[in-house]
Amino acid sequence: MKIYIDGKYYDERKAMVSVFDHGLLYGDGIFEGIRAYNGRVFKLNEHVDRLFFSAKAILLSIPLGRQEMMEAIVETCRQNKVREGYIRLVVTRGAGTLGLNPNLCKNPSIIIIAGKIQLYPPELYEQGMEIVTVPTVRNLHSAVNPAIKSLNYLNNILAKIEALNAGCQEAVMLNAEGFVAECTGDNIFIVRERQLLTPPLSAGTLHGITRRVVMDMAVESGLLVSEPNLTRYDLFNADECFLTGTGAELAPVVKVDGRVIGNGKPGATTLRLISQYRALTKVSGEPIYE
Repeated sequence: MKIYIDGKYYDERKAMVSVFDHGLLYGDGIFEGIRAYNGRVFKLNEHVDRLFFSAKAILLSIPLGRQEMMEAIVETCRQNKVREGYIRLVVTRGAGTLGLNPNLCKNPSIIIIAGKIQLYPPELYEQGMEIVTVPTVRNLHSAVNPAIKSLNYLNNILAKIEALNAGCQEAVMLNAEGFVAECTGDNIFIVRERQLLTPPLSAGTLHGITRRVVMDMAVESGLLVSEPNLTRYDLFNADECFLTGTGAELAPVVKVDGRVIGNGKPGATTLRLISQYRALTKVSGEPIYE
């Protein structure tokens, strides 16, 4: 595997960053997870735009422009002969001192890794998954805004630990007001009476790329789509439930906090959206090989 670091490619055993990098010391940086399907990078423009929005929010100057960044991502896929895979794009504040002052980090660092990912086993998509609500709440907008896809993912990791301790792969995270925000790495949707519902961004929900694609597909297929505040009660009494994310794609949920959703199997709307999404990924995106 060839890792891109600041304009050069390194063998994975020689790909290194400084121990004084603020991304390592303080989680001071941002990232994107991107997918490649059938020799194309899916929703590359949207991912790069979100990266630059995150950078602006934390006053991080990215050394490359948007077009240069996209070219570097595609070239990293070529270097690794990726046709189907996962790309992790990371921008750190760069090497500084042991102190917090970000102004002492003179050269932000860009890292691009193109490889494989499998978040959930294949049978989960056929049988559905069980999720559980955890005590750790989503970060407040006034603290670390959830819209920033930062390297400081401890909030999500703590919730993930609680889910794993409960014997589940994923966790529902509530916000400080008790409304559903999202899961540790995925957005959450429910289907109720031919309506597709998902928490609003104001609830502490990440502006997910896959989330947006699914909402657009649902509208095109005639579903009513809305973003109300949702409670656990709404999840328990949904006809269907599923998660969305770059790595997860669309993952059906059949049980929440011990409550069976619908008939305990992936629902018809969920399965249709999964099929539509997979079809879209095969024909859409920035070509890697031309």
